[in-house]
Amino acid sequence: MGCISKHYLNESTILGVWKIEEDISTLLELAVLDNGDKKKYKVFASTSRKLEFLSVRALLAELLGKDARIVYNKNNKPFLKDGSRFISISHSNKLTAILLSADEKVGIDLEYMSSNIGAIAFKFINRREKITKESEKRKYHLYLHWCAKESLYKICDKEGISFRRNITIEPFEVKDSGEIKGKVHTDKINDTFDLFYTRYDNYAIVWTKKNYDKG
Repeated sequence: MGCISKHYLNESTILGVWKIEEDISTLLELAVLDNGDKKKYKVFASTSRKLEFLSVRALLAELLGKDARIVYNKNNKPFLKDGSRFISISHSNKLTAILLSADEKVGIDLEYMSSNIGAIAFKFINRREKITKESEKRKYHLYLHWCAKESLYKICDKEGISFRRNITIEPFEVKDSGEIKGKVHTDKINDTFDLFYTRYDNYAIVWTKKNYDKG
């Protein structure tokens, strides 16, 4: 299947989604690996992890060209080697997503809605947040909260943030796609973010972007 979506959110921001239906040999032909990538790839034991890794590189080549390279800091946060754009990456089950922006920090998360997320909702939902009581929408609503908090966690550089204590998603009516607001409050951060969400098959996808100085 390969790249199923390449969407320009604005002049400087690109959202790409890849559906993994290829085998490893096919993805190895599509992905562009430098020596650092090859070393990382050799460490992976599972087929699923190899497919995820290769799909990210194949999607990046589709979005930016074959010269684009991903590097990681000590906290395993991804960056583009040439520093030309901010980047956020997510993968779950058979989907991989990359969000890129030339002038805004970004965060994205997607999740395959397979587990009984309601059983662990107490770990990330706080008392200020409202979850629908409609049974057919409740699971999706919870996954949107999780994805939104993961996106905010990423855009804020994971600085000691608790999903339950430090991130609050304002109440919203759950639809197939829409906009929501989230707040992050820690000793270092006190900010509000606009987030955008959509549903693709049995996946929940949420992303956010915000202007910050690159330095």
